[in-house]
Order: sequence, then structure tokens, then C-alpha cells
Amino acid sequence: MTADVRSQVLGSMDQVRFFSALSTLGLVAALLTLGAAPASAAAPVATTAPSISGKAVVRGVLTVDTGAWTPVPDSLSVQWLRDGSPISGATARSRTATRSDLGRQLSARVSATNADGTTVVLTAPLTIRKAVFAVKRKPTIKGTARIGRTLTSTKPKFDKAPQKLRRQWLRDGKPVKGAKGKKFKVAASDVGHRIQVRWTAGRDGWKKRQVTSKKVTGKHKVGVRRVVTYSVETRGKVSASLPKFKKLAQQTYDDARGWRGGGVKFRRVGSGGNFTLVLAEASWLPRFSPVCSVQWSCRVGRYVVINQTRWQHASPAWNAAGGSLRGYRHMVVNHETGHWLGFGHASCPRSGAAAPVMQQQSKGLQGCRFNPFPTGSEQSRAR
Repeated sequence: MTADVRSQVLGSMDQVRFFSALSTLGLVAALLTLGAAPASAAAPVATTAPSISGKAVVRGVLTVDTGAWTPVPDSLSVQWLRDGSPISGATARSRTATRSDLGRQLSARVSATNADGTTVVLTAPLTIRKAVFAVKRKPTIKGTARIGRTLTSTKPKFDKAPQKLRRQWLRDGKPVKGAKGKKFKVAASDVGHRIQVRWTAGRDGWKKRQVTSKKVTGKHKVGVRRVVTYSVETRGKVSASLPKFKKLAQQTYDDARGWRGGGVKFRRVGSGGNFTLVLAEASWLPRFSPVCSVQWSCRVGRYVVINQTRWQHASPAWNAAGGSLRGYRHMVVNHETGHWLGFGHASCPRSGAAAPVMQQQSKGLQGCRFNPFPTGSEQSRAR
């Protein structure tokens, strides 16, 4: 091998060694790089957004679910907000809504922190409403719903004690004027109608809650002891409305203040019956009996006769004292039917008292007050 050739061979070998050394250094560098930590990690990112659960009402407990994060944060903190502004000291995950929160929007700010930073996420806001009473026990009515009897009511019970609790008695679902007390005395106007009591609960921060008892039906003072049938006829020239006469007469007989209050039930039939109720022209009255006159109504045997003039215009004494026409019509039917039931005339028991219905109120009151219906003692003697 010549010197020149040898020199070339040795040069080539040196180059191989050089590049081989470079390759080895590169592999080592690469291996070192693979085993090293990243130059910079990321701040936490919410993979499930934070949210608030619970009832958004005054005194309702609300809780923040802080969500899910990646990478897992070193710490999580909560700050409650009212209308977007921080609430002082409100950093717990749970919060009881207060009266100050009513009508405002509550939200929470959740902060997730690690070595590389802090990420803040806001929850969706909730508007705080008034709380609602839950009824644990409804009120009940105690007593017998008969005229003259007294009813009382138990109190309702709620999950939260009300600050205010008011009572109102109802008739057919409508408030009875002035009936807000502990006791309710059943009156004639309650007969056949549904009686209830309604309680209204109130508390600061709560919606008003009304709760009503079951219905009871108002009843007559006594049950039916006797059923009386009657028919209606006319005599002479009658210009008054006969259908209206029949209707108003039956209303008088059905009225709890009348003879029905003594247990006598009147039922109209087409003809016959136990007695006949007659609407007669005034000039016909003497034809029933000499004791009847053209001025007044009367009763003769089975006939209860109502003078048409009195029916249409009442009597001078009644009108002079300011009595109503409807009151007179009640009175004259009750008075003449009372004679058929066996009652005679009565007198005013004392000045200022309600006149007995069997008193001749058409002629004067003798110091008594108008009274179109039988008194209690008269009712009790009706059989």
C-alpha cells in the first residue's frame, strides 16, 4: 500500500469514528429528553361545570357541587354571590337562604388552584322565592250544624309554625261577614248551605297558605216531625201573579225561621191536601164566613185565605211603621197558617220585644217590633 493510499484510508476511518461518536451523543440526548418533566403544566380545567342544588326558597338549604377538574387541583374554594356581588363570610359549600336573599339571585364562584395557576368558574344563578307551608293536618269542625247550636274549629298544623294564623267562617265558599271568631253560631240563613272554616297562615319569607275544613250542612233546629200537604186556589178576580204567590208562599213555609223551625214541613200538592191556601179578591172574604172582612185575611175551616189587597200592598199600620212588603207577606201567611195549626191570637209580651207571629201585627204592634216569623216558643208548640 502506498503512502497516499494509506493516508486516504486512515482519513476515512477517522470520519467514521467521528460520525459514530456524534450518533451516540444524539441518542443519549434523546434519551435524556424522554425522561425529563414537561417544561410547563396547565392550570385546572373544569370537565364538569360546578352547580347548585337544593330548594331556592327562603330557609332552603343550597349546596355547591364543585364539579370535576383536570388535572386535579391542589385546592378548591367557594364564594357565594348575591346578584353577582360576594356575600361576606359566605365561603362554605352549603348555605341556607335568608330573608335578605328573597327575590335576589344567588350564585357561587368556584376557584380551582394548582402550582400553575387558578381557574374560576361561576355557577348558574338561582332566584330565591318565598317558602311554602306544607300542611300536616287540616282543620276540622266540631259540633252539630243545627240552628242555635255552636260550631268550633281545630287549628291546622304546618311544617313550620306560622307567625300569623287567621280564621274565617264560610257559607257556600264565601266569607260570612264578621265571622272570624273561635265560635260560629248556626243561624236560619245557614240551613241547607255548606259551612266551612278557612285558616290563613303567614310568616315572613313564606307565601300565605290557606287551608279549609270539610263542609258541614246547616240543618233546621229540629228534624221533620210532621208533614203537611196543601193546595193553592184563587177566588174572585185575581190580578196578582199566581205563580209568584205559590213560590213566595212555599219559601215562607220552607224558611227555617217559620213553622218549619218547629218541625212542620209543608208540601204543595196539585189539589186537596190537608188544607187549601187561597189567594182571594178582597170582596170575596165575607163569602167564606161572616167573621171574615174585606179588609183582612182570615182562616175558615180548611181554608187559609189571603186577602189580595193585603198581599199586594200590606196594611196601613205595617207601612206606617216602615215594614217591608216581603216581611208582611211572610207574616200574613205564617199568621193565618198558624190559625190552621191551632194557634189563637197573641199579645205583645213586653215593649221592645219581637212580636209573636200570632199577634195581629196588621193592625198594630202594641209596643213590640215587627216579626214576620213565629217566636221560639211558638215554634216549640207547633205540632
